[in-house]
Amino acid sequence: MSRIVFDIETLGFPLESFDATTQSYLLRFADSDEKVDEVKKNLNLHALTAQTLCIALHNPDSRRGKVFFRSDAPDRYVSPDGTCEYVSATEPEMLSLFWSVVTRYDQFITFNGRGFDCPFLLLRSALLGVRATRNLMPYRYDHETHCDLLEQLTFYLAARRFSLDFYCRSFGIESPKSKGITGLDMRALFDGKRFRDIAEYCYGDVLATAELYRRWHDLLSF
Repeated sequence: MSRIVFDIETLGFPLESFDATTQSYLLRFADSDEKVDEVKKNLNLHALTAQTLCIALHNPDSRRGKVFFRSDAPDRYVSPDGTCEYVSATEPEMLSLFWSVVTRYDQFITFNGRGFDCPFLLLRSALLGVRATRNLMPYRYDHETHCDLLEQLTFYLAARRFSLDFYCRSFGIESPKSKGITGLDMRALFDGKRFRDIAEYCYGDVLATAELYRRWHDLLSF
């Protein structure tokens, strides 16, 4: 069975970029400065209020990967070990490239993909007029098609949820967050034009997810 691991990074649009009616809707329950800040912080979680910055993919069998990322200029390079190719693209191009890759594999593997990455990619593609090539939201309890490690490691939420970073530390897997970057840094990195840092951080998440998948597959898969 062919398998692909993927992960995305997103960035919310500034609240001020929306029209007055939309801002009022988004802030309808924000009755304090703290709640307004919370709304702004969470804009990156939704396809209608955020953009895709990066999509990283990794084949756990060949141990090779590809990353599509946003940049302000054309950029293409290969990782020092030659196992991952990085390609800059516009958001619609990035989504089209993702769909051309993911459709080739029998199984796709994520961490919290069902709760975030998959619906985000489907909706964002539709908003930008990009046709999805496969259903990323199949029957929830069939991990042969979509193995969402957060679902598997919580036994479909029977056990407590933890972050990818926490699972990695618990299993002795190197976490990309140990290098000082987290998803909360995307605004500063993007505004600072550190596009390669975003791309390499995203691929680090994919590598960590792939290793966590290997542990789950070898020890907990039935």
